[in-house]
Amino acid sequence: MISTDIAVIGAGPVGLFAIFEAGLLKMRCHLIDYLPQVGGQLSEIYPKKPIYDIPGYPSVLAQELVDNLMEQAKPFHPTFTLGERIEGLEKRGEADFVLTTNMGTIIEAKVVVIAGGLGCFEPRKPAVENLENFENGKGVNYMILDPEKYRDQKMVIAGGGDSALDWTIYLADVCSELTLVHRSESFRGAPDSVAKVMALAESGKINLVLNSNLHAVHGSDKLEQVEIVQNRSMEKSVVEADHLIPLFGLSPKLGPIEDWNLNISKSAIEVNTDDYSTNIPGIYAIGDINTYTNKLKLILCGFHEAALMSHSAYSYMNPGVKYTMKYTTVNGVSEF
Repeated sequence: MISTDIAVIGAGPVGLFAIFEAGLLKMRCHLIDYLPQVGGQLSEIYPKKPIYDIPGYPSVLAQELVDNLMEQAKPFHPTFTLGERIEGLEKRGEADFVLTTNMGTIIEAKVVVIAGGLGCFEPRKPAVENLENFENGKGVNYMILDPEKYRDQKMVIAGGGDSALDWTIYLADVCSELTLVHRSESFRGAPDSVAKVMALAESGKINLVLNSNLHAVHGSDKLEQVEIVQNRSMEKSVVEADHLIPLFGLSPKLGPIEDWNLNISKSAIEVNTDDYSTNIPGIYAIGDINTYTNKLKLILCGFHEAALMSHSAYSYMNPGVKYTMKYTTVNGVSEF
């Protein structure tokens, strides 16, 4: 069991800044995110996108902002559970919460902060026969958390974007056999990545199947075969496979949050703008996942919400106690 002061659901920029604000008040944070890395949309969807409305930065790349936020939070030693989704939330007594992930990880916290951006990102699943029968450790996954898991394994990747291309390039030297399936002849990814994938195919390092879609998956207890259909001829072929990774992007959804008895309006959580608390004491919502009058969905606004939330959370955890931040300097380095 993981024990912390604040459990932050969502490791996007607003969740990361919450670590810093909570750390100034001597509160420990543990962040949980369904994505395999921190950064939320910034890292997953547009890491190279310039952002222009962060104070002190005329322009900053999305991934650079994430890296800076992690560096800023580093002195407060945050901990993380990545690649897992919060499925259950239970309030015990007056102040304690117990959260459970889809992988069985249990987190005990005094305060819960929902900083899930647009919600929990869920994989877009292709319409493939028997697909769900081979999920949950039986061969079909929608993210790659540990590449070494696929060492000397037979792999099929499906998709035509940057993720599919990048993982194909990386895993070409890891898997014993690797097949990339794409519905078209052109890719949506970076031209350099496309060129590398084409070179791998020409050299025989990978099997490249274009103008084709996944049709079905087969096996007994675990995945054994992936059936592919050619778009034009409708001819079907079978590839022997230990693993299938469909990489067709992610879609945001509230997911299990909808069942937590929070006040929700138009797929967003209603909050009190005094401190961004929800209708359940001890649960806060900050960033794009919350809603209120004149709400602006800006990272800058999420930072403001994280600051006010942290002070309210401290008061919630320590009723009647007012905390004063003290700054000291040790060998020229500021400490809190």
